[in-house]
Formats: sequence, structure tokens, C-alpha cells
Amino acid sequence: MNLANESIPGEFILLGFSDRPWLELPLFVVFLVSYILTIFGNMMIILVSRLDAKLHTPMYFFLTNLSLLDLCYTTSTVPQMLINICSAQKVISYGGCVAQLFIFLALGCTECLLLGVMSFDRFVAICRPLYYAVIMHQRRCLHLAAACWISGFTNSVLQSTWTLQMPRCGHNKVDHFLCEIPALLRLSCVDTTTIEAELFFVSIVFLLIPVTFILISYTFIVQAVLRIRSAEGRRKAFGTCGSHLIVVVLFYGTAIYMYLQPPSPASKDRGKMVSLFYGIITPMLNPLIYTLRNKEVKCAFMRLMARSSWSQSKDYKGRLFI
Repeated sequence: MNLANESIPGEFILLGFSDRPWLELPLFVVFLVSYILTIFGNMMIILVSRLDAKLHTPMYFFLTNLSLLDLCYTTSTVPQMLINICSAQKVISYGGCVAQLFIFLALGCTECLLLGVMSFDRFVAICRPLYYAVIMHQRRCLHLAAACWISGFTNSVLQSTWTLQMPRCGHNKVDHFLCEIPALLRLSCVDTTTIEAELFFVSIVFLLIPVTFILISYTFIVQAVLRIRSAEGRRKAFGTCGSHLIVVVLFYGTAIYMYLQPPSPASKDRGKMVSLFYGIITPMLNPLIYTLRNKEVKCAFMRLMARSSWSQSKDYKGRLFI
């Protein structure tokens, strides 16, 4: 315990790709543009889903949760990345590193579970349409969303604590853009086999079990959709499910590669790029996928814009007659 306490530094150095300075400007542009698009896209989905009464359904309730999660997810890491790229000293305080590790992990685990719940919602809507209102009532939706958030944050407390308790013997150079478990474990000066096994087991629970559940749900969904006689009905069903399935593949594919592969020195750079993909690119793509492939969201956005334009025009005409 004394060794662990003595190894707590005042700050961590986030190396990122500091050994390749020519990459910093392109990365800064990518991070900044991605972050702006993420903020705008997810805020738009949240506002449209809340302000348009036609979107007050379980599907858009969970989509709003996903957008809020992605907003917080990127905000916990991207601003610090932008600051470090522009700075000669690429540091983060110990407290900042702990907060980043906890929030990033908590929201990542929450998204794993939330995507599973969203697949259950689509399963009930398509395979049990007559019972949809009974099964996916407002109270149950609130309970399912709350369970995802609480489970994600509870797991983060455990994994963050295990990771931070590992003695580092003064090592504080993190070979990554952010404070993430695999990168922090590499700082440890003791054998990490036991904690890696524990973290691997937890990763299976939060990654492979939801993925298995999603695949089973979509097996039944595809069977039900193929039985729909109307071509328009099949197109609409595949459209709403297709958006969710694309998000699932992007998020789970990269997260599984990052957390369920055996650690090796050769995979460090690939791991950095993969974590950037599911931590920055995927939250930016989510609103684009759901809006470009979803007619209801596009129509709701147009109604909101038309209502806003009409309100401004009415207010302008009112001032003219005063």
C-alpha cells in the first residue's frame, strides 16, 4: 500500500503521437471538426426529440439518452486533447486523469448496455407490435435507461479503483491521448496478470453479452421483417433497424478490438487509433446515421425549422405594426 501511495504523481504526461510531430496539425483539425459536429448533431437530436410531440416514443427516448451520452463522452476527453496538441507540455493533472478515466469508462459501459436496450425496443416494436405499448411503457423505459446509467457508473468505480491502485513506482508517461485503462496498466511496475484477467472478465460482461443479445434480437427481427408483405413496411423496418445496427457495428467492433485483444507492444499505436475512433469518430457519426437514414427525424427537424421561421416572421411583422 505504501508503494502504491508513493507512486501517485502530481501529473501525467500524455505522449499521444508526440514522437511524430508532423501528425499534430492534422489530428488537431480532425479532433476539432469532429467535436463541433458531435456537439451540433447530438444537440439537434436532443432538441428535435424533445420539442416534437410525434417523437415522444420509447425509440427516441433511448436515442436522446444516446445523444446525451455521446455529448458527455467526447467532452470528457476532446478538449484536453486539443489543449495538449497545442502545448509543448502535454500534461494532465492526477485529478484530471482520474476524472477522465472514470467518466470515459462509465459512459462507454453505459453505451454498451444502452445499445442492447435499443435493440430490445426494436425487437418488441417489430416482433410484438400489438403488445408494444404495454411492454415499453414510460415507466419501464425510465427503469431500463436508469439501469444502464447506474450499471455503467458502478462498473467504472470498480475498474477505475483497481487500475489506480496498481503501483507505478513514479512512472507517469502515458503512451496515449487520454487516461484509459490499457495505457495506465502499462505504467505499473508489478505483475498485472490478475487485474488484467479481472478486467477481461468484466469486458466480456459489458461487451460480448450485449452483442450476443443484440444478434439474437436481430435474428428474430429479420425473420419478422421478411414476413411483412408490404415492401414499404419492410423498407421502413429495415431503415430504423439499419441505423441502430450500423452504430452497433462501429462501437462494439472497435471496443472489442481494444479491450478483448491480448496486450502487445506492436498493438499500441493501433490501439490509440482504435480508441480515437470509438471515442471521437463514432459519437460524431451517430447523429449523422440516425438523421440521414431516418425520415421521421428529418421531417421533425424540418417542422421545427418551419415553426421557428414562422415564429420569427410573425414577431417581425408584429414589430412593424407597432
